[in-house]
Amino acid sequence: MRPVREADIEAHLVKRVKEAGGIAYKFTSPQRRSVPDRLVLMPGGQVWFAELKAPGAKPTEAQAREHERLRSMGFTVEVVDDKGLIDIWAKQGAL
Repeated sequence: MRPVREADIEAHLVKRVKEAGGIAYKFTSPQRRSVPDRLVLMPGGQVWFAELKAPGAKPTEAQAREHERLRSMGFTVEVVDDKGLIDIWAKQGAL
């Protein structure tokens, strides 16, 4: 059995967000490096950023700085390295 990769967690997030009626756009910025991987848009106007990581992996220093920059502007940034966390959010209606 192969280890869980970042791409597996990202695909799981996209699937669960879609099942909940939302959209998880792949987010890139040509002018700004280290932006989060996904921009998540949910019914009711809920908007947040998702940084996807392999299990146990942490954001780089540059990513952490960008996350703090976004948080200081009032945005939610979640670092996600576990499919189970995504499932918990879905069950709680947080997605």
